[in-house]
Amino acid sequence: MAEFALPKNSRVQPGRKHPAKAGAKNVKEFRIYRYEPEDGGNPRVDTFEIDLADCGPMVLDALIKIKSEVDSTLTFRRSCREGICGSCAMNIDGHNTLACTRAIEDVDGAVSIYPLPHMAVVKDLVTDFTQFWAQYESIEPWLQTYTTVPEKEFDQSVEERGKLDGLYECILCACCSTACPSYWWNSDKYLGPAALLQAYRWIADSRDEATGERLDELEDPFKLYRCHTIMNCTNTCPKGLNPAKAIGEIKKLIVERKA
Repeated sequence: MAEFALPKNSRVQPGRKHPAKAGAKNVKEFRIYRYEPEDGGNPRVDTFEIDLADCGPMVLDALIKIKSEVDSTLTFRRSCREGICGSCAMNIDGHNTLACTRAIEDVDGAVSIYPLPHMAVVKDLVTDFTQFWAQYESIEPWLQTYTTVPEKEFDQSVEERGKLDGLYECILCACCSTACPSYWWNSDKYLGPAALLQAYRWIADSRDEATGERLDELEDPFKLYRCHTIMNCTNTCPKGLNPAKAIGEIKKLIVERKA
């Protein structure tokens, strides 16, 4: 095993198990991926034993406890703790999900925690979202109109508003895109499930008047058609959304306008 420098403010010996406190009866093991650029880029897995009797019910609670009480150098993103911001997206027990909504008791055996796959790791569980955000920006995620803006608001019927259900709830956590093999292979060209779901959200909006331009921009062998309906995106979405269906609707609209 490669040698690692012990962080000054950490009581953990890198690569070795840190046992729970003496007398702990409800012990759960957490195996956490660690990556420290200053260590020469050599990744490792650190193991922590946590007494669940003294810990919150979610995986994020365990991570916060480890960072607060055991190893202050453990690095991860988190914010709302309510499944809204998407900051704590990571791979838990082999599934892309949110640490704040994944219950510890739902994981059998040790809890394995890794960063989202296919993204460059900045440190530990923090990944680089630069490309992901650039792809999201490329679909121009804002309302575009050409007619005169009304004095109060654009009218939208209940039925028209209903078409946005299952689209607007996306929190851009990247769980879907990083679970997609097509995105792994062509992430430099394929927009991925998250960006395409967001693209359809604006195409489906009755108030938006740039449908033609949006479809023109998406009609590309790589941007859109690298989707092969593998369905990993839908299976892993922590909000229960269906990006694959949205992508299919975009393809359908492109075909229909040529008919």
